[in-house]
Amino acid sequence: MRVVVIGATGLIGSRTVARLRDHGVEVVPVSRADAVDVRTGQGLGRAVRGAEVVVDVTDAPSRDQTVSTQFFTASTGHLLKAAAAAGAEHYVALSVVGADRVEAGYFRAKAAQENLARHSTVPYTLVRATPFHESVEAVATQGARHDGVHVPPLLVRPVSADDVAAALAHAAVGLPRFGVLEVAGPEELRLDEAAGELLAVLGRGGPVVPDVHATFFGAMLGQRALLPGPGAHLGRKTFAEWLKSR
Repeated sequence: MRVVVIGATGLIGSRTVARLRDHGVEVVPVSRADAVDVRTGQGLGRAVRGAEVVVDVTDAPSRDQTVSTQFFTASTGHLLKAAAAAGAEHYVALSVVGADRVEAGYFRAKAAQENLARHSTVPYTLVRATPFHESVEAVATQGARHDGVHVPPLLVRPVSADDVAAALAHAAVGLPRFGVLEVAGPEELRLDEAAGELLAVLGRGGPVVPDVHATFFGAMLGQRALLPGPGAHLGRKTFAEWLKSR
């Protein structure tokens, strides 16, 4: 099996390449360093030639709804067209839990990407992940205000990058689902409390302020909006274990 991974040098992409090699398949990692630009389609035909499976772990340069939607609409369209022309039998894309129900921000961009996959001629699997452990740090950094760090008090199951990569690799070597696989962390936490634990480990002062008006990935969310469904695959690495590795 020849699997081409687009976005292979990022947080998830590099780990996905390693997990796929553990499965014993032929892996072709592709990134911008290979003169491939998913936004324009440059080099994609050459990059996916001979691919049986294409794994898409590209990401937008911003969580802004307009910027990220433009990115995924263009890049996914080019990639699916190239995959179809190459005769690929499976397209696997990384998405986010909430893409089907959150009507704002980055979630709308991911919904647009998912819709392109559903209407393509290439069989597909969508792997929706809950927020990564690293997303907690991003929220804590971006929420800094004069009176503290404002974080929405959302319920989350933060998941490790390794567990997401393992789920992507497993999906890639399996049959297309023509649907969604959710992957989540093993424990349910409150995002503001997790952010406070992280800031304490990093030695950063200032209180964490639970703020229902604070946004996550460009959207104001209900408390349970980021929780997966009951059939989600649960990863192994806890948030506390990730903190110890910081």
